[in-house]
Amino acid sequence: MAENVQGSGGGSWSKWQIALIFGAPLALGATAAAVYCYSKSGGDSSQDDEKTPTNIPSGSGEKPVSASGDGGEMPLQPDQTPLEKAQASKNRGNKYFKASHYDQAIRCYTEAIDICPVDKKADLATFYQNRAAACEQQGKYAEVISDCSKAIDLNPTYTKAMFRRAKAHDHNGDKLLCLEDTTAVCILEGFNHQQGMMLADRMLKEIGKEKAKDRYKNRVPQLPSGQFIHSYFSSFSNDGISLETDPPAIGDEAGTDEELRCYLKAKKLFHTGKYDEVVQNCIEEIESDGEYKYEALLMKATFFLLMGQAEWAVPDLDQLIEKEDADKKLRANALIKRGSMHMQEGNSAPAMADFATAVQLDPDNPDIYHHRGQLNLLLEKVDEAVKDFEKCNELNDDFGLAFAQHSYAKYRLSMLQQSPLQMQNAMQMLDTCTTKFPKCAEGFALLAQAQNEQGLFAQADENFKKAVKLEPDNPTAHVHRGLLHLNWKKDVQGSIDMIKEALKIDEKCDFAYETLGTIEVQRGNMDAAKEYFENAINLARTEMEMTHLYSLSVAAEIQSKVANKLNIKPHMPFT
Repeated sequence: MAENVQGSGGGSWSKWQIALIFGAPLALGATAAAVYCYSKSGGDSSQDDEKTPTNIPSGSGEKPVSASGDGGEMPLQPDQTPLEKAQASKNRGNKYFKASHYDQAIRCYTEAIDICPVDKKADLATFYQNRAAACEQQGKYAEVISDCSKAIDLNPTYTKAMFRRAKAHDHNGDKLLCLEDTTAVCILEGFNHQQGMMLADRMLKEIGKEKAKDRYKNRVPQLPSGQFIHSYFSSFSNDGISLETDPPAIGDEAGTDEELRCYLKAKKLFHTGKYDEVVQNCIEEIESDGEYKYEALLMKATFFLLMGQAEWAVPDLDQLIEKEDADKKLRANALIKRGSMHMQEGNSAPAMADFATAVQLDPDNPDIYHHRGQLNLLLEKVDEAVKDFEKCNELNDDFGLAFAQHSYAKYRLSMLQQSPLQMQNAMQMLDTCTTKFPKCAEGFALLAQAQNEQGLFAQADENFKKAVKLEPDNPTAHVHRGLLHLNWKKDVQGSIDMIKEALKIDEKCDFAYETLGTIEVQRGNMDAAKEYFENAINLARTEMEMTHLYSLSVAAEIQSKVANKLNIKPHMPFT
């Protein structure tokens, strides 16, 4: 099965991705198929029903505070209990708060705190939280944090105070503390606190980005596995450099590796799977201004992309694209790869611009439409992806990979449009793909994924096994099959064992490490999860991918900390 050079990273985290790492029950797709939910040990997590400053109680019998803050203050009645006096002070504070007179509101809330009996913890917590709200309006974030902390000490599941403190931490730039509080809020409120979800989303992205920025610039570039390199190049039907029929021709009479030089040697090394020396021989071809310098530029840039060194690849791609005397097939392929690189960096506009330029340059090149279709799928433009794959198949009806992805894109579109007839046709098309291209593992794998989503687990398993048989050295089918069994048989350990088979085949399979890490999070094994995420981080090929993985790792760490603090234990529904 072919892979793109973009890993698992992406743009914005969606709600389901946050819920996945934090543990909200939900149906999962390809990333993970486990469900991780929570139960609190002892008691419930109900919140106090006191009114917040933005919901001012009526009928208190007090003289309303005018917009100017006048109206006087009602004296405390001698026959009131201390708690009643405290509540009366709080109510006056609420009126001042509503009128935006925060100094007066703070004085009233302070009076309520001073009067309130110390054993009335829920009431005291409310008074501290209200005073924190007034301080927040004045930008006094240290006071906000202090008062919210006192409120939480009195009421450990007080999500209003937690979220207010989270926002104050955010203003102070304390992202981890902010994330810790928002994680607690999300868990305690069953992932129904939308503002909390959005803040957690932002914190995870910002923390992940900060960690990835430092780590990525100091990483040691490395090539992925030979299987990954082979799968990547197989995603092009004719790139001008990877087919044995591409010039220059290399026969047995061409000589030994020692006798060959420059691009001729690079090509022979490529086709014998000796990838480590390919770049150096391409450099020699370019520096000698050899006959195949343009092919060498493209090959060299491609290997830099595979190593995750986009900044090294860009000058070569730019140079080739501008060479009007170069074969348009080579220039178009350079545009495809530069466009895909832009997409990996989260820049969809320049990515699509490069593909548009490629279409103008070489309109009958099927690879342009194939790879643009993949990008349109990433952008959730499924209808546009279907059109691109269809165009690719019109130009090359013998490209099994593109036919398979066209079939699956039509299936996705039928799901979005909720059309049973279109879904039936798409499933038939996927099945046709396996008979038309019986040696295309991707066809069997995509049919299996669709069958898995339809609950046809036994059929899906058979097709994943066929994909594995066709490409025994491809680890991704093992990962998908493990996820199928997790969804189907709820056999957690058996599924993990299947996924680990992928690592026996390819120890550089970042997809396997990330999936295992996510499953361990959902099992509550945070130490194991962090180790898997760290392995995936070491293999990240782009800074965005590394950002995503760091976000997962940080979320696992914070979740563990919050779960221990709140006395929450994981419960697996598969046992």
